[in-house]
Amino acid sequence: MALRVACDLDGTIADMEGALQREAEQLFGSEVLLRPVGSAHLEGPEDVAAPTDGAPNVDSSAGKKTLTPRQLRQLWQHVVAIENFWTTLKEIEPGSVARISELRSRHRMEVIFLTQRPDTAGEITQLQSQRWLEAHGFAFPSVYVLRGSRGAAAAALHVDVVLDDRPENCLEVVIESKARPILVWRDPIDAVPPGAARVGIETVFSIADALQRIEDLIGETPKSTFVSRLRDVIGI
Repeated sequence: MALRVACDLDGTIADMEGALQREAEQLFGSEVLLRPVGSAHLEGPEDVAAPTDGAPNVDSSAGKKTLTPRQLRQLWQHVVAIENFWTTLKEIEPGSVARISELRSRHRMEVIFLTQRPDTAGEITQLQSQRWLEAHGFAFPSVYVLRGSRGAAAAALHVDVVLDDRPENCLEVVIESKARPILVWRDPIDAVPPGAARVGIETVFSIADALQRIEDLIGETPKSTFVSRLRDVIGI
């Protein structure tokens, strides 16, 4: 049976924050910062980059001021009016989408891309995301636009491995499914949540590392035979 892998888009392979940062600078000036250094990555309009409304918070490590919640809402209102915004993003690691495609072909994997992107002007989110993946080297991509948790989706889709950049999403996968979560972490290593490994979340620091780990898992998985499948069916 083919290994089924679910891969998050924004923050995992697609550089949404880089695109949002550029739009924020156009709106508010070059001295703004999308989120405080070390804070959770943004995923959609429901995320808040700063704790309170009012004047922007100064992030001394970056020498910039982080957006207030009011400014962040204004930013998302601006972004959702951009036609086909999701097709304009860059890859975080150039060539990573094509490498996922190559791994799929080589190991006959099934790959599903997960996202909670809001709709923008232009085509629907699913179609924009598919066009982006195709443009970066992944033919016939399957994109699932979530309306609930990663864990529930992983369980419903019978996923074996989930790649995601947010610890809370990986925790949902642990709690709500049998899938194996791999956290793709690009912030400083000492900022990895200390309990991640304890609850079964494996951390890597690039998509390249994640794909190597998937290959390792494929090598560790014994190949299914007709007899073994028959034994599973009858409960022996």
